[in-house]
Amino acid sequence: MILALMLAAAAPQKLPPANPLPLEDPGTSAVMAPINAMFAGITARDGQAILSQVRSEGGATAVSEKPDGSRSISRRSWAEFAGGIKPGAERYEERMQSPAIDIDGDVAMVWGRYVFLIDGKPHHCGVNHFDMIREAGQWKILNVSWSQRTTGCEN
Repeated sequence: MILALMLAAAAPQKLPPANPLPLEDPGTSAVMAPINAMFAGITARDGQAILSQVRSEGGATAVSEKPDGSRSISRRSWAEFAGGIKPGAERYEERMQSPAIDIDGDVAMVWGRYVFLIDGKPHHCGVNHFDMIREAGQWKILNVSWSQRTTGCEN
C-alpha cells in the first residue's frame, strides 16, 4: 500500500481539463468578445470584420475528418481565412456552447465544441481552440485551430 502511494506520488501529474467559466465574469466576457465578433463577421460574411479581431501574424488551422476516417490539415493566414468569407445567399452561423476559458495575465485560451450551420442546418462540427493575446488592454485572436467533421453534428 505504501509503495503504491509513493509510486503514485512520483508519477507525473496530468493537468485537469479546463472547466467552463461563467461568461458573466468580466474577464471571461472580455476574452470572448473578439471571438463573438469573429462569429458575427462570419455570419455577416464580412472578412474585414474578422480581420479587426485578430493579430496579423497568426492564422487558422483546420483538421478535417472525412466520413471514411481519413484526415487532412490545412493552414491559412488570417488574410487567406478572411478572404474565403465572401458574400453569398446562404446564411452562415457558428455556435460554440459552454467554452472552457483559461486566463493567465495577457494570455488566454478558449476551447469548446461548436457547430457550423448553413441556412440553419448543421454543415460541420468539432472543437475550436483559440489562442488569445491581450495587448494594450484589448484581447485579440492570435490563432484558431479546429477539428471538423460532418457526422454527429447537432444544432
